[in-house]
Amino acid sequence: MGVVLRRAESEDAEAVVELIQALADYEKLQGPDQAARERLRTGLFDGRLGMLTLVAEAGGEVVGYAVAYEQYSTFEGLPKLFLEDIFVLERHRGSGAGLALFREVAAEAARRGCCELEWQVLTWNQRAMDFYERLGARRDEEWYTYLLDVEEMRRVAGGGSG
Repeated sequence: MGVVLRRAESEDAEAVVELIQALADYEKLQGPDQAARERLRTGLFDGRLGMLTLVAEAGGEVVGYAVAYEQYSTFEGLPKLFLEDIFVLERHRGSGAGLALFREVAAEAARRGCCELEWQVLTWNQRAMDFYERLGARRDEEWYTYLLDVEEMRRVAGGGSG
């Protein structure tokens, strides 16, 4: 059964939201709550956020997806593409769906004149690391990811300190 890759449309919203939940389950994380699901159903497809949302189909079923968005490199003076999510249902891994999704994201970055394609991998996800390294990707050993959750952002924005 062949894999068909295409840009996601608003009619794919429910399938993509379910795949996002499946990714969260795979990563042992809490998935989107009901309010986030509603925001995803519109935000991924309304064009305001400039999201690239792709789906992979096999046998008429959406079996994988990728979401990317543009960032800007002040050092290069060029855009770069950030791959937020890429996921294929386990029963379809090895079908070429993940490779097709990743190649299309890379092609989109090239079409946009991006200086870089960037993404993150959980430290325990060796299968993903192996996949990317086989494609020639290298792990950035110089940067750490930091984050503030909503409560921490409000505290910092209000002048609070740690």
